[in-house]
Amino acid sequence: MNLHALAFTREDIEVEMAASTDEGKAVPPELCAESERLMATDLSWKAAQEQAGKFLDQMHALALRPDFPYREPSDLRHIREERPESPQVPGYSLDRENLLDRLHGAWLGRAAGCLLGKPVEGWYRERLHGYLRDTNAFPLRGYIRGDVRPDILQKYEVPTDRGAFIERVECLPEDDDLNYTVLSHVVLQKHGHSFTSEQLAQEWLSRLPVLRTFTAERVAYRNLVDGIAPPHSGSYRNPYREWIGAQIRADGWGYACPGSPEAASELAWRDACISHVKNGIYGAMWSAAMNAAAFSLDSPRAIVEAGLAQIPARCRLADWVRTVMDWHEMGLPYDDACERIHAEWDEKRFHHWCHVISNAAIVTMALLYGEGDFGASVCCAVQATFDTDCNGATVGSILGARLGASRLPEEWTAPLNDTIETGVVGYQRLRLTDMARMSLDVIEKYKGGEE
Repeated sequence: MNLHALAFTREDIEVEMAASTDEGKAVPPELCAESERLMATDLSWKAAQEQAGKFLDQMHALALRPDFPYREPSDLRHIREERPESPQVPGYSLDRENLLDRLHGAWLGRAAGCLLGKPVEGWYRERLHGYLRDTNAFPLRGYIRGDVRPDILQKYEVPTDRGAFIERVECLPEDDDLNYTVLSHVVLQKHGHSFTSEQLAQEWLSRLPVLRTFTAERVAYRNLVDGIAPPHSGSYRNPYREWIGAQIRADGWGYACPGSPEAASELAWRDACISHVKNGIYGAMWSAAMNAAAFSLDSPRAIVEAGLAQIPARCRLADWVRTVMDWHEMGLPYDDACERIHAEWDEKRFHHWCHVISNAAIVTMALLYGEGDFGASVCCAVQATFDTDCNGATVGSILGARLGASRLPEEWTAPLNDTIETGVVGYQRLRLTDMARMSLDVIEKYKGGEE
């Protein structure tokens, strides 16, 4: 029994040091020394927990270096003031039947991309590429199989139950990437587009067991239980505040606002501020805006630009997204782009593997180098490793919304049997066609002014 699921850990201390440095804080020598002492301490004792909390408070209070070149607010008003000037995205021009098809495509695409990356989540590049080569599946071009020779399973330490490999599934097994997409629609059905962060947080506590949350979400959960409301729940003693969690929760807000990236990004902000700050929030707003734009725009590059239009121009995430866009425009090959990302971000370092920016770079790369092809795009995302199921899901969602269910290849949709399992209380097994209809209902109520 895990009695310490909500306690401070050595990883919290290590990640806090890296996160504060990333944010541009000047960490004094005495706090560097304190971090080393805490990481060498048995943190299971109450006194050590109190010391860890005090350390996190001291790190939070540090000022930014005067030479830090980025402008990264966390409140919505100042985020919008820092946005670049960008062309407006036209509203969608789909009739009801075609809109439903595109919504279904978004749900299917998200589930398919997630299923592609799920069995190899946590695998480093050497392991994944070696496994694919030894099973004659490199470069990646379809779902990953686990029914291979025993010596290969042993060589790559494949779990005996073989997890979510394609031959073992009849639908998408539970995954937090879809848990939050479902939960967003539960909130939208109940409260409409005018929901508050507090109402969404209440649904977390009511419908999402704590052990189904991770990193920043689990910290926020602890804060909510302790009576710390959003947005402070996202910043208080939260080393994971700029990790990928809010970005993976964002796609459903785009489904609710087709053709309206600004509206989608605002809904994503209300969600993200529960558990994240700065770039952790921007990743969510960027992803939601891209999903919304995919209902109106055809070019993957234009979709990425529409996402950038909703976040600060001078933030680290935007800087990296534009860098990847420049590589693609100059003709840098996909493999070389992967190498450059891996050279800057160390997938074997916990903080880098799950950071929002490293994974946003991969999502951008997959959208551009996949050139609008669904299979090529999700495979580009997963083959690059890092957070494979999350990146596959985000890319699949955007391409699914762009193409619609009727244009998604059957080899990607058939294994899902139009079904997902979730950990959301009351919504454990769902048909994706039903979720698409729920999305449409939310849109029509909003358009009809029934808020």
